[in-house]
Amino acid sequence: MNGIIIINKPKGFTSQNVVSKVKKILNEKKAGHTGTLDPLATGVLPVLIGDYTKLSKYLIDHDKKYIARIKFGEKRETGDLEGEIVKTSNVKIEDTYKIKNVLKEMIGKQTQIPPMYSAIKVNGKKLYEYARKGETVEVPAREIEIYKLDFLNFDIQNQELEIEISCSKGTYIRTLCEDISEKLGTFGYMSYLKRIAVNNFKIEDAIDLNVLDENKNNANFLKNNVITMEKLFENLPKIVLDKRRKELFLNGVMLTFHLKDGLYNIYSQDNNYIGTGILKGELLKRDIIE
Repeated sequence: MNGIIIINKPKGFTSQNVVSKVKKILNEKKAGHTGTLDPLATGVLPVLIGDYTKLSKYLIDHDKKYIARIKFGEKRETGDLEGEIVKTSNVKIEDTYKIKNVLKEMIGKQTQIPPMYSAIKVNGKKLYEYARKGETVEVPAREIEIYKLDFLNFDIQNQELEIEISCSKGTYIRTLCEDISEKLGTFGYMSYLKRIAVNNFKIEDAIDLNVLDENKNNANFLKNNVITMEKLFENLPKIVLDKRRKELFLNGVMLTFHLKDGLYNIYSQDNNYIGTGILKGELLKRDIIE
């Protein structure tokens, strides 16, 4: 099977755990995901199946949307619920107007230093490998962008803030939660995270692993829930090839078209979907074949 399935990742699973489960359920040898979610997090995880793993290059740079909760009063080693408490604060946040102003201040382009408990590699080692050994290493800052940061709810008694975040790829929500806490004059950590969108992949379209397992032999279910490459790229411009040019294209021969550079959907004359092609300098080269 080739396709994309949007899984609602359960809490406690790594992203790779989910991929392994999908492979086992569908009896597939190849599968991959398009962006890691922490074990604590739940929500949208696109899983690429079969030859569609080649599509990852088009899916890893997408914007994301999350719902997160920040628990004020404690700083945790990992920046989330699973880490040891390393600092505490007696400051009590009560002013929701101040919270909303801080959220507004955090919107826009900015640099962010990824947390030590992350899978980013520095000098060939993942940051969490350094952290677990108590080693320190200089972590390069990266540019990210927060597009929207909406106030959803604030539980004053439990000192827990719920927010919705729209952001660029590479944004660490744990770090964002700590930065918001700092601007409010206290410590805080991410107590909850749910990814509700990855570009056009929405939580409403995500399915649970048990539901996939129950319907793995249901052709209609799979048809309705497995996203094809044609559907994924439905908004791309279209190039139609006659029989001879189709053969040349599939054999790797570059074809001339007086069109703008970019990615195109390629169809045969009888309207069968072939795959994608990249046009550069008026030369069309095969990209990924369906």
